[in-house]
Amino acid sequence: MNIVVIGRGNVGGGLAELWSRAGHQVTTLGREGGDASNADVVVVAVPSTAIADALKAVTGLAGKLTIDATNAYAGRNDAFPSLAHEVKSIVGGPTAKSFCANFAALYEQISAQRLPPSNLFAADNEARIPTETLIRDAGYEPVFIGDLDRARSLEDILGVLFAAMDGGLGPFFYRMAPPGRL
Repeated sequence: MNIVVIGRGNVGGGLAELWSRAGHQVTTLGREGGDASNADVVVVAVPSTAIADALKAVTGLAGKLTIDATNAYAGRNDAFPSLAHEVKSIVGGPTAKSFCANFAALYEQISAQRLPPSNLFAADNEARIPTETLIRDAGYEPVFIGDLDRARSLEDILGVLFAAMDGGLGPFFYRMAPPGRL
């Protein structure tokens, strides 16, 4: 897959590295922007308050399949039900919400786990299969929680994740599976 990642920080840069190792063609774009015309998938991994400005700096986005990996740590635009909906309003293509409930600091440790850790995601129907593929190619096991209307629930889980981390667990993986699959 040809992937354009908007954001070169821990999440964007880390995912770009994982997908490059998995054989994907990955281009990362920073604040200077760039062109996404050749992308099969665009991944948005910028601070939540920078979504509109970051996407404004990128050409060739219209109608692209997009994965929103932002979280609401820095706040949100309350004009939209979720950050993913804000991204979709700008790009206009099928959209998924993923990679926002995993710790980027652990990306290099994914492959050392006994079982793949889980990655929760919500997606428009047209974005589901490509998103599942990229979740697996990053080393995670996808856990579908529903269509894009569930994106806000992923954004709101951040408080619980940080509470567990701050409670002494530190950055962690999680695994969700039906009985018998652990």
